[in-house]
Amino acid sequence: MTGDDRPLPQPTLATAAFWSSGADGTLRMSRCSGCRRWFHPPMPCCPTCGSTEIGLEPTSGRGTVVAVTVTRQAWLRSFPPPFAIAIVAIEESPEARLTTNVVGCPPDDVRIGMRVRVRFDHRPSPEGDVWIPDFEPDPDTEREQGPGPLPEPRDLTPALRRTTAAGRATRFEDRVALTGVGQSRVGRRLMVDPLALTVEACRAAVADAGLTLADIDGLSTYPGPSAHIGMTEGGVTPVSQALGLAPVWVNGAGEVPGQSGSIITAMLAVASGLCRHVLCFRTVWESSLTALQRSGRWAEPQARATGLSEWRLPFGASSAAQWIGMHASHYLHRYAVGREVFGHIAVTARAGAARNPEAVYREPITLDDYFAARPVSTPFGLYDCDVPVDGATAVVVSAVETAADLPTRPVLVEAVGTQILERLSWDQDTLDHLPQSQGPAAHLWTRTDLRPTDVDVALLYDGFTFNAVSWLEGLGFCGPGEATDFVAGGKTIAPDGALPLNPHGGQLSAGRLHGYGFVREAMLQLRGQAGARQVPDARVAVVTNGGGVPSCALLLRSA
Repeated sequence: MTGDDRPLPQPTLATAAFWSSGADGTLRMSRCSGCRRWFHPPMPCCPTCGSTEIGLEPTSGRGTVVAVTVTRQAWLRSFPPPFAIAIVAIEESPEARLTTNVVGCPPDDVRIGMRVRVRFDHRPSPEGDVWIPDFEPDPDTEREQGPGPLPEPRDLTPALRRTTAAGRATRFEDRVALTGVGQSRVGRRLMVDPLALTVEACRAAVADAGLTLADIDGLSTYPGPSAHIGMTEGGVTPVSQALGLAPVWVNGAGEVPGQSGSIITAMLAVASGLCRHVLCFRTVWESSLTALQRSGRWAEPQARATGLSEWRLPFGASSAAQWIGMHASHYLHRYAVGREVFGHIAVTARAGAARNPEAVYREPITLDDYFAARPVSTPFGLYDCDVPVDGATAVVVSAVETAADLPTRPVLVEAVGTQILERLSWDQDTLDHLPQSQGPAAHLWTRTDLRPTDVDVALLYDGFTFNAVSWLEGLGFCGPGEATDFVAGGKTIAPDGALPLNPHGGQLSAGRLHGYGFVREAMLQLRGQAGARQVPDARVAVVTNGGGVPSCALLLRSA
């Protein structure tokens, strides 16, 4: 299945023992000597009892496939498709899981509930040998015991922090307004300097707010300087220099509540009195970067997998389509539903894009087109995946008392939801929804008296169709597993439905502006400036971001 150039992990002081522990054919995993909890990956203390007495202990080497995706698109040379990536829960504890490969059988034969056993792939290396744990079918155990158990969804509500009455009276949301929004050119492979796109969007947003660059006293972006080159303009340093700004406060970080977390941090800075007008911006140019890489004009250094990639890349799990595809497969299995709900979201997005002259893909598609599309990584096909583009979006966050003096009608912030209720992990917590969607969704409703029935338009992150499904259910528009019935063949989420969804086409058809595009569309809808795609009398909009990392939800309303 894999070649000699299989990506290898970079063992660290914390993880080296794990990667070498399979030398005798035994799978060893972290276990607390206090409460006896098994967990993965290695951590210095127990996430349950806090004990620092942690050791690697031998397991049976057996487990159960609890999520799977069969990858049919080539991302890595050493992993020619098709191949199966799975989340395997060890026999000793469903809480301890590994992202891995299932080998020794056709990829399409791998299924949720399949019992498997470890099979190590020994990789000699001058830097130190590693033993990578793959798994293979364990038919004898399955014949004797039947399919393996699946982890049940956790009740997250006991850890939900509810806003007190005093907190409601001093909400930071009431002290800010969104006063300006701007967007650069957007397209596929524009081959334009990303900083130039950022400047376009920032100047447009400042002008839209009726301000000048001299009024801007804060800058905020996501993720700032980043190893993911095509997903950033470079951070606040080049932008402040290009625009000639002298900000009193800046933020450029990836570990904030999702892409719009940079807007929330700006709100906090404004609400505290540190700034009056913060310019927030987000730039992507992944489409052009990919073209440069494929043509050989951009060299990517080869290195061992580190950070989160240490637990994914050795198994060929290099794309969010694979990570999220595993969650989507678990969802379909648990709730015994088909892909139709994903299809209706994709078709609805394309119908919205047809009314949006800025959208990248505007040609209508049907449900038949959806099912006939090229497979990417099960259960996802081409139309389940968003469209990489080049483009920048900018938003101005202002002190609410300044809004009356500005020419454009402001958009007000009703509430934000930011709480983390699950492990920040793609494989170690609940599997039946997009990670980090339920926590922010539940937290949002603790900070407002409004309820889901008050929402006029939903701008829900759709990096993949399943993301939008997770947000629909997490926000309480319907219950877990009920999205198929709620969407009602696309009627509910249509422009004239009870909950219009992503009327601009979302990232599935308008292009992946990575979160900020949803904020922009919400502002246009609430101002009545969305043109042919305008939702009549839109007064309240909910906006969400991607999951898996800290994420957020915003509830916005018209002034």
